[in-house]
Amino acid sequence: MSDTSSTLPTHDTRKDFRQAMAHLSAAVNVITTAGPFGRCGITASAVCSVTDAPPTLLICLNRSSAMHATFAGNGRVCVNVLPGEHELLAKHFAGLTQLSMDARFNLPFWDEGEHGVPVLRDALASLQGEIVELKDVGSHSVMFVKATHIRVRSDGDGLVYFDRNFHRLTRPCAAA
Repeated sequence: MSDTSSTLPTHDTRKDFRQAMAHLSAAVNVITTAGPFGRCGITASAVCSVTDAPPTLLICLNRSSAMHATFAGNGRVCVNVLPGEHELLAKHFAGLTQLSMDARFNLPFWDEGEHGVPVLRDALASLQGEIVELKDVGSHSVMFVKATHIRVRSDGDGLVYFDRNFHRLTRPCAAA
């Protein structure tokens, strides 16, 4: 006897999938862009490496987002991996506060990177690059980004998203 109940996605399947993904811990990133289509940023946890030759990562972005066209049009981004102390910044760029986009970039944390893309000065890692492919998958676009400039810190705590909340992840102490 085979189970055919999971053949077609149902509302319950979507709900179950979203609940399962809430249990998938992920680094918190602010993805930024600037260029002829404007400047904006979003908080994203759907970011991962693809390959190191050439250094490429992917970012998932909801196509219904008002910022989707800005990212696609500019073609350049920076993935800013947030340190533990930037939970409020993550909330700002997730739209969970009333801070406008301009005000978010007026905070004293930003430098101008390649092609004017905002780079978080104290990010655990910042990966600036160009979108080399944009693929639509369901409700989202998957942006493949070739990293052209990478900066990494050797200190600081991490910030992860788990069970629909932000959590600080303490960096292990180095052996003496």
